[in-house]
Amino acid sequence: MTYSYLQSSTYGKDNVKFLKVIKDSKDNKNHEIMECNVQVLLTGQLETSYTEANNKVIVPTDTVKNTILILAKKNNIETTEKFAALLALHFTNKYNHITGATVKIIQQKWNKYHQHSFIHGGAEEKIVELFYKQENPLEYKLVTSLKGLTVLKSTNSMFYDYNVCDYTTLQPTKDRILSTDILMKIEFDSSKLGSLEDISKGSKNLTFDSIFDSSKATTLTIFKEENSASVQATMYNMATKILQDNELVKFVTYELPNKHYILFNLEWFDGEKNENELFYPASDPNGLIKCTVGRN
Repeated sequence: MTYSYLQSSTYGKDNVKFLKVIKDSKDNKNHEIMECNVQVLLTGQLETSYTEANNKVIVPTDTVKNTILILAKKNNIETTEKFAALLALHFTNKYNHITGATVKIIQQKWNKYHQHSFIHGGAEEKIVELFYKQENPLEYKLVTSLKGLTVLKSTNSMFYDYNVCDYTTLQPTKDRILSTDILMKIEFDSSKLGSLEDISKGSKNLTFDSIFDSSKATTLTIFKEENSASVQATMYNMATKILQDNELVKFVTYELPNKHYILFNLEWFDGEKNENELFYPASDPNGLIKCTVGRN
């Protein structure tokens, strides 16, 4: 009996970056672009590479990198969800001993303002994560996320009637600044979305774009319009609305840091009143609130 055993394993290539230029067939100067950072991790009959130093089962990570780039060049990848499906199916179909793949694609946001000119969207990113096992092809997990969208509203945010104990110093308020860096995750219902083969052919491209855009719009609309009782209540309302509007969505997750702005006390200067006008942006510490919401 050996002393140890391999409980789990995966490997692959991370930080495979590319920018693809998509040229209009009718106008060679009219372009769209897609900039991505791709991670592909493989699973399967790989145990002996760890336990017996058997390299014959290892598809080199350099091969993984080359495959990502070639598939990005040869295929129309209108959505990163489609590209993730293409990658997962390629590796599990090409190598008999590779039975699963995890794909993560981080897409930079570029806003087009001319035929072939673009403005970078800052920290905002779209992230697609696909978890696929060949033995259960219809039970894949596909999650599309919005990350790095920073928002702030200068009123219509409250926080009062919370738990108070002998460690509490926070004062209740019915008017405060609310600011956060939005991380929103949409997990699709694979049983309703269909097979990865169909996704890899682009049959759901319009669906993915529509759900992502409408979920972002819902997030921003509720953020601006709701007189927020708390970050917890607001994020729950956002998630519920997304579920109501999109039957293909199974779960909605939010992670929202509460970025604090502290009201300056200026009464030391001739009793100067500060009616929610001048604040100190506190970089840390910050609140961090998370939730995942499903459909009854």
